[in-house]
Amino acid sequence: MQYTDVLIHVNELLDNHQKDSLESELRNVEGVVALRFNKPHLLLISYDPEKTDASRLLGVVKSGGCEAQLVGL
Repeated sequence: MQYTDVLIHVNELLDNHQKDSLESELRNVEGVVALRFNKPHLLLISYDPEKTDASRLLGVVKSGGCEAQLVGL
């Protein structure tokens, strides 16, 4: 199985509760296999491209009220 990574820049500085909530929402997306904030504003997500895509993941982040953009890897 081939996984794809996407890096999402979150404009807001999220506290630990907000990060936990966002991570929980993203883990509920079918196809997400791993995620972590590797810097305060950068969220790295590994996913199965046959089950989801980068635009859907970005949409989940934005639906939580965050301003965010995809960053090329």
